[in-house]
Amino acid sequence: MTDTHHNLSMIEESAATFARQHILPNVMKWDESQEFPVDVFKKMGELGFMGVLVPEQYGGSGLGYQEYISIIGEIAKVCGSVGLSLAAHNSLCTGHIMMFGNEEQKQKYLPKLASGEFIGAWGLTEANTGSDAMRMQCVAEKDGDYYVINGSKNWITHGISGDVAVVLVRTGELLDSKGITAFVVERGTPGFYGGKKENKLGMRASETAEMIFENCRVHKSQILGNIGDGFIQAMKILDGGRISIAALSIGIAKGAYEASVKYAKEREQFGKPIAQFQAISFKLADMATKIQAAELLTRKAAYLKNRGEKMTTIAAMAKYYASEICVQVATDAIQVFGGYGYTKDFPVEKYFRDSKLCTIGEGTSEIQKLVISRNILNES
Repeated sequence: MTDTHHNLSMIEESAATFARQHILPNVMKWDESQEFPVDVFKKMGELGFMGVLVPEQYGGSGLGYQEYISIIGEIAKVCGSVGLSLAAHNSLCTGHIMMFGNEEQKQKYLPKLASGEFIGAWGLTEANTGSDAMRMQCVAEKDGDYYVINGSKNWITHGISGDVAVVLVRTGELLDSKGITAFVVERGTPGFYGGKKENKLGMRASETAEMIFENCRVHKSQILGNIGDGFIQAMKILDGGRISIAALSIGIAKGAYEASVKYAKEREQFGKPIAQFQAISFKLADMATKIQAAELLTRKAAYLKNRGEKMTTIAAMAKYYASEICVQVATDAIQVFGGYGYTKDFPVEKYFRDSKLCTIGEGTSEIQKLVISRNILNES
């Protein structure tokens, strides 16, 4: 067994153990009450899960994307909400500062994000601009050494609880890809506050809320990269973010699948376990095959990302395929459980509700198909 494989299984085991001990007992409680369990994220910070990809010099774990997929997957297998929040914190907010921040910004924010002292948020989406990010209405106007931000961001993970947010705002003309700039804004900055928290179908313990800016003055030293680089930066961040959501999807799918296998062996009908009926065993075979395929695709994207190679197409394929099979597997799991699958007493109804977000967040399935089709047509 190679070192990397050994490390990977150790990391996987520590994430699985953590999820069983600290997340599993409260999954339904948090889901029902929509509680965002901040203390769990602080604990994950102690284990290095909040800065998986952050270099050790900035207080991170210094790991690669394969380990990252394993950690997100093991957490999501137990709770999609915690997996989603962990993914957003790591790949969006922390990832953006890591990739585009200057030395001073990295020193200032990365250690706190990696330790879990700070929870990160990342703001691109607005009420009227989901897939169509170029039409954003949130603007920043220059005022001496400061920029004054006005507008709001919607559907933001940790929009209320985030200690620091990377926000993409318009500094130029509408529809100008060079007219958007990324700022780091700290909680407590006057004019910056959380708004409405969304009441969601699934992923209910992951906080999704509005971020509001009213004459919020931010110093130019808080700009990530250069003025006008924001949109190009965001697209690169979402590239890696696709691996996150694929990993999240695989974790949820595995959770639903493993519960189904266990149940099929225990549940008896017509005098034998339902696993012995071909209708059920073939369903399980399909679920297992889809998960394997999704994971291989995602691990290939991670392999390319770790090597610094072009992976936009593969990552879009991984995100698209993994999220869609996640919904299919979770749907099949309910069928395996029958009437019980439709109740809150068994875990599969929650996997089912959580799964759908994977086909929407960080680029809808339709956007992934747009990315894939454009790339394959340009390559041929």
